[in-house]
Amino acid sequence: MSFVRPEIIRPPSEHDSYYLPLTSGCSNNSCTFCNFSFSNLGIRELEDVKQEIDAMSLYVNSRMLMPGQPRVVYYILQQWNGKKVFLQDGDALVYPYPKLLSALQYLNQKFPNIQRVASYATPQDILRRTVAELKALKEQKLGILYMGVESGDDEVLRRIQKNATHDQMVEAAQKVKESGILLSATVILGLGGVRGSARHVSETARILTEMDPDFAGALTLTLIPGTALYKEWEQGEIELITPFDSLLELKGLVENSIFTNCFFSSMHASNYFAIRGSMPQDRDKILKQLNALLSRKDPQMLRPEFMRGL
Repeated sequence: MSFVRPEIIRPPSEHDSYYLPLTSGCSNNSCTFCNFSFSNLGIRELEDVKQEIDAMSLYVNSRMLMPGQPRVVYYILQQWNGKKVFLQDGDALVYPYPKLLSALQYLNQKFPNIQRVASYATPQDILRRTVAELKALKEQKLGILYMGVESGDDEVLRRIQKNATHDQMVEAAQKVKESGILLSATVILGLGGVRGSARHVSETARILTEMDPDFAGALTLTLIPGTALYKEWEQGEIELITPFDSLLELKGLVENSIFTNCFFSSMHASNYFAIRGSMPQDRDKILKQLNALLSRKDPQMLRPEFMRGL
């Protein structure tokens, strides 16, 4: 079956990257809240990847188009500053290691001035890599991995079918940090529902402390029609927290997560309120913002529902 180029789903910080697909879908493909569960994992042929890199090089150096490449390649290139590349899709680290290394080597050969390559990565696929392999990828400018942690509560992780435990994700984080690659961890406010909110917050703060990532981001749960979690909600199996409860959860994470040096934010479009800052330096400033918001409880200070996104 031919490889189908995935839609662009990327972290906010990769907005100025070139999006180079190595895979489509996600190797886990089971999380109950995620629209990646709608599609099977696809692995792109290495030669196709190299042909796209050739097309990138031809266009950047001479503004010539290579036959057979989709229009989206040139649309992205017109806006690309040549500094960063983001490897698609939901878990490009699942790409077979020798081919992944070869693709990065070829990319650096064609674009020696690239500053950084990035990718999503599941904890399972990080654990499948040795530290030596990760270091070799770092030498080819793989500079940051984005890991979806979602929650530190093993009960929540089991319910959403994350297929990774609290301890396994901490182990994966330690492996990434040992390799010298930057780690960005994302968690989801509201994933424990009303009943599991307190434990979700305390265990998520604990896992963030134990992982000690370089970057951490909080999203707010957004139900996607057709997903298993959406069906659970329809059947009354999970009660969603309110927007202000999501801010209480965010406050709990800021208060109880202990970082060495981490940029923490809730800038994602799913959130009702955006905070950002370096931790631990900006903890008090962020808590002051959140406490002021929670004391007033003015809905007009929150992002309206129609402006929230995935």
